[in-house]
Amino acid sequence: MEAAASLFADLVSHGVRDVVLSPGSRSQALALAAAAFADEGALRVHVRIDERVAGFTALGIARETRVPVALVCTSGTAVANLLPATMEAFHSGVPLLLLTADRPPELRGVGANQATIQDGLFRPWVRAEIDAAVPGDGHWDGLAARVVALALGAAEPESGLPGVAGPVHLNLPSREPLSGAMPARTLMPGEAPRLPEPEAFALERGPRTVVLAGADAGAAAEEIAHAGGWPLIAEIVSGARFGRQVVHGYRRLLSRDDLGGRIERVVVLGHPTLSREAARLLSRADVEVIAVRRGGEELNLNHRTRAVAAVTVAQGETDREWLGAWMRAAADEAVDLSENAPDTEGLSSTDFAARRDAVRAELDAVRRPLDRERLVDAVWRATWPHDRLVFGSSRLVRVADEVLGGKKVPVHANRGLAGIDGTIATATGIAVASQAAGAPGVTRVLLGDLAFLHDVGALLFPSDETEPRLQVIVGNDGGGTIFDGLEVAGTAPAAHLDRVFYTPHGVRLEHLALAYGWEYQRVTTRTALDQALTTPRGGRQIIEVPLPR
Repeated sequence: MEAAASLFADLVSHGVRDVVLSPGSRSQALALAAAAFADEGALRVHVRIDERVAGFTALGIARETRVPVALVCTSGTAVANLLPATMEAFHSGVPLLLLTADRPPELRGVGANQATIQDGLFRPWVRAEIDAAVPGDGHWDGLAARVVALALGAAEPESGLPGVAGPVHLNLPSREPLSGAMPARTLMPGEAPRLPEPEAFALERGPRTVVLAGADAGAAAEEIAHAGGWPLIAEIVSGARFGRQVVHGYRRLLSRDDLGGRIERVVVLGHPTLSREAARLLSRADVEVIAVRRGGEELNLNHRTRAVAAVTVAQGETDREWLGAWMRAAADEAVDLSENAPDTEGLSSTDFAARRDAVRAELDAVRRPLDRERLVDAVWRATWPHDRLVFGSSRLVRVADEVLGGKKVPVHANRGLAGIDGTIATATGIAVASQAAGAPGVTRVLLGDLAFLHDVGALLFPSDETEPRLQVIVGNDGGGTIFDGLEVAGTAPAAHLDRVFYTPHGVRLEHLALAYGWEYQRVTTRTALDQALTTPRGGRQIIEVPLPR
């Protein structure tokens, strides 16, 4: 117990404020130490019974705060369930601390209960791994400072890129007794170490340049585009789709010889994943690509990309012809999904036929069923800078990327590996972190029905934790229609396509909501959706939107 208390006291002193834990026997000292420090207000402890949900919850908190979050679990299969979130954290550059309890060396490899090979389990996806000594054989002093610095990229990693954040694995073996009385501790809360300012690569103005913002690029991409006077191609998950230089309809424009075909240089921030047109651009041998490091791998699709830690723009004149050509083309590509204004003259006309037609047009607008475009537009319009928007890896995020305009709102998505798993848990972590200390705002997560069902365990929320304001908006088309846009839709027999790709289901989402204690609404029109999004009924809501197959 002394070692666990000392470890958490040191973590607190190095800026860690959140711990996500799952119950277990071998990890009991770690869990009790975390709970004791939570009682003192030094830590926020979040308990999840499912380790996979715990992993993605921690990922969400760390995504929002950019501060390492500690994950605590017992030995055995519990550890393996942290792997999906760890892989995503590695590829997205999110700091996590994996504190996995383990059997002592004498109980490894001899068939002991709940003992497996934990050391090295995460090796390809962590910045470093440490198999600590058993308390009594050694000590855990100094481990906290080391793992926090490694997770933030402030220390040289064993794997991954230097200067980039990511997960660290600290394996903690122990012998019985596994817990005891909590020792007295004087807590000294501190700040996480700050990274030194990276050396920036200076961008000359000469080549015809575009700035490409992928997932997690953030406002820096807009700043670079503004400073250089360059078109900004910003994926909807980038958090950079705002400002005067955003390119609407970028997929079609990248395919045009007079625009995309003339690009000489691409400056990349974040991880672009949503369009084949962007991937083809980054794969061109005739294009200079400069990519700011983000996750665990350097972006290098054309095998001649230059990876840098940061970029600045040299002084000089803007190429107004180049920027103007893109802006004029982008203006023609902008999509307006707003309804027509009411026909006030017709509605007030004394002519019966004119008034009837005006009323009928208004009723048609109110009753018009939702499609994917109007669904993503409604969610985008309802979200503001104090809110958070989370996209699942579903068909809807690609629709949003195609049709939504510019708006400065905080956006998150697990696009490091673009997996379907953990979306609700990640959004819950983001909501918990962004609403800490009474901060305003709603976290909205937009996803498809299969992504929702894949993470249904994340709907379970502890009754003793503060309930976040969280809206889970499910576009339910009864299966995985994202495969409509892939090659398999044109090659597979219809029965096989339906069975092994679309995986249709008949799940009643309202029953799941009732079982897990969530508010539930089913909406079919834009008016009803707007009302549901802007007038929340409770803390946690599921809003189901039926969509055509």
